[in-house]
Amino acid sequence: MPEIGLFEAMSTLRAVRRLRPDPIPDDVLHRIVQAASYAPTGGNVQPWRVVIVREPRLRERLGALYEERWTLYSTGHRRRIEGQPEEQKAKQERILRAGDYLAAHFAETPAILVFCFNPELMAITDAGLSRISVVGGASIYPAVENLLLACRAEGLGCVLTTLLCACEDEVRALLQIPEPWATAAAIPIGYPQLRGHGPISRRPVEKLAFADRWGESFK
Repeated sequence: MPEIGLFEAMSTLRAVRRLRPDPIPDDVLHRIVQAASYAPTGGNVQPWRVVIVREPRLRERLGALYEERWTLYSTGHRRRIEGQPEEQKAKQERILRAGDYLAAHFAETPAILVFCFNPELMAITDAGLSRISVVGGASIYPAVENLLLACRAEGLGCVLTTLLCACEDEVRALLQIPEPWATAAAIPIGYPQLRGHGPISRRPVEKLAFADRWGESFK
């Protein structure tokens, strides 16, 4: 497969939810996990692990759990967009339909990568603040992003999902994940059914970055 540039990979890393059931070679799986291992973590501790789920029985159970959570989420989301302008609503509906497909076929995904983390190995410096804690993710999600970019380079479709975190006890029991390890994401991967990755839509830099102080224009 021809090499792909880093910036091209980042700017075309779509969420691909329509995946073929074709098996993924072991050497490809090894390379994408190797890419995840290159990510930085606090103190270079690497407080994450990933369970590569390929056994059909386990995928079926994960698929059932995922579909339950997706149904709850998508039903609520469809209610929220009901009064939106038609163009905006149509865009959201396209995303939801792709999500419907993933949920209905989650168990057919050839590999589901469940990322886990150990909170006892992490320096969570915002734990005492009066807001939701996010700092711990800095030692987990860079590895997830590396893996997603590696999937892009290997021609694999992928999407970051977190709905299974809502039923962590069931997932932990199913995959025999020991305490105190917890779940951070489940990444279904496979070869795309359609064209897969391509140009993405994001806010412009001018809407995301400020110069020196909040609200000051950065050009």
